[in-house]
Amino acid sequence: METLSALFTDFYELTMAQGYWKKDKNRRAVFEMFFRKHPFRGGYSIFAGLETLLAQLKTFTFSDDDIAYLRSLNFFDQAFLEYLKTFRFSGDLYAMDEGSVVFPQEPLIRVDSSLIECQVIEGLLLNIVNFQSLIATKTARVYLASGKGGVMEFGLRRAQGPDGAMSASRAAIVGGAIGTSNTLAAKEFGVKPMGTMAHSWVMSFQNEEEAFRAYAELYPVHPIFLIDTYDTLKSGVVNAIKVGREIIERGGSFGVRLDSGDIHYLSQAVRRAFDEAGCEKATIAVSNDLDESIISTLVNQGAPINSWGVGTRMVTGGDEASFNGVYKLTAYENEQGSLVPAIKVSDNPEKTTNPAVKQVLRLRDGSGMALADILSVDDIDNPAAAEKLTAGENYVFYHPSADYRHFSHTLEAPPLPLLKKQIEGGTRISRKPSLTELQKHCAAELETFDLRYKRLLNPHIYKVAVTQKLRDLKLDLIKTCMGDV
Repeated sequence: METLSALFTDFYELTMAQGYWKKDKNRRAVFEMFFRKHPFRGGYSIFAGLETLLAQLKTFTFSDDDIAYLRSLNFFDQAFLEYLKTFRFSGDLYAMDEGSVVFPQEPLIRVDSSLIECQVIEGLLLNIVNFQSLIATKTARVYLASGKGGVMEFGLRRAQGPDGAMSASRAAIVGGAIGTSNTLAAKEFGVKPMGTMAHSWVMSFQNEEEAFRAYAELYPVHPIFLIDTYDTLKSGVVNAIKVGREIIERGGSFGVRLDSGDIHYLSQAVRRAFDEAGCEKATIAVSNDLDESIISTLVNQGAPINSWGVGTRMVTGGDEASFNGVYKLTAYENEQGSLVPAIKVSDNPEKTTNPAVKQVLRLRDGSGMALADILSVDDIDNPAAAEKLTAGENYVFYHPSADYRHFSHTLEAPPLPLLKKQIEGGTRISRKPSLTELQKHCAAELETFDLRYKRLLNPHIYKVAVTQKLRDLKLDLIKTCMGDV
């Protein structure tokens, strides 16, 4: 992604920023990014986009040309524009590891900085994380539906513009894709470029056999032949086997791709033809508007498919337009210089925010399987004073909407803190992982969740709860706020 100007923010962030600056309210604040429901009617989501965000924050400033543009609007004081000339993110940022399995209501990112800095980066943060988390979640669903098979991201032509294509390719790799057709993304992110041939290649030769043989001569290491240009079973697979057996005799291997028709029926017929011809190791790849539901059906019906090229429905989110992440103030510095909790109260309990600076603690059983995520009160100025949960102790945890729902649990193992400091004083302090490492982390995380949370249809709801201390604080603040109405 190209370096973005700090103008990449909603205009009201700048009008508020000028107000904070002029009214001497640019004090310390803590914001948290979280989301309210899983996309795709699923039972889990994948957090993605963090590395892109951290890289952009490093250079997120106003150029002289940006300042000149803002001045031309006749909306901002010259003194405030002088302040913006020096703008850069200088705060702290905490986040979960990219590729983590995440759930509604829990903070994925926590920003601790000046009020102006927190506000100006909001659009950037939500734009990057919401889109990449949507695509990574979709890809993880496809990856699991395929039986953790070879998923190839083929969506460049249908993505929402160049930026969308690049971000989608990156997020798809995090979610489990083994490679991408997007050559620039492969170069940029250090992953494998993948592809086969087009129908136009076959059509440009006198016949399929000639087209396949020419392709095999050019690319002798496991060429993939597209066999549905004319007739898949009467022509395509016949010619693929004819050329493929020559490749096998030379010690090589080959495969075919199906891009149309009844994929289940055709893949079984092609597999039988391969086996009868002594081409048992020949592979079958498929494409054609696939998604996790179609792939799951094919896998469950025993379709003998080795790899899946998924494009439109993966890089666009398919039937889900966006990831619904939001960014809310949870604490601010009062006039006495103390950091105090903040809350937004709504008639809809789900939209009443959870106040205070928080940590997310993942509860696990003795074998390391995830049981629940708990929001606890954190103390970033005095870590020793942060709320702690101890293995072996019994606790009561409450629904984050502060209603009557609760459960009692005795901790089998120490809880795992999920929010980790990534930026301190504007400087990155965390190690930069490779995209391959993020993909491995995502796959490993998925293994720590029971299948009931990961099924496509009616997944079980994973528990996200708050501690007694946080619940009491929330109820007190609601009572205080409602008393002011």
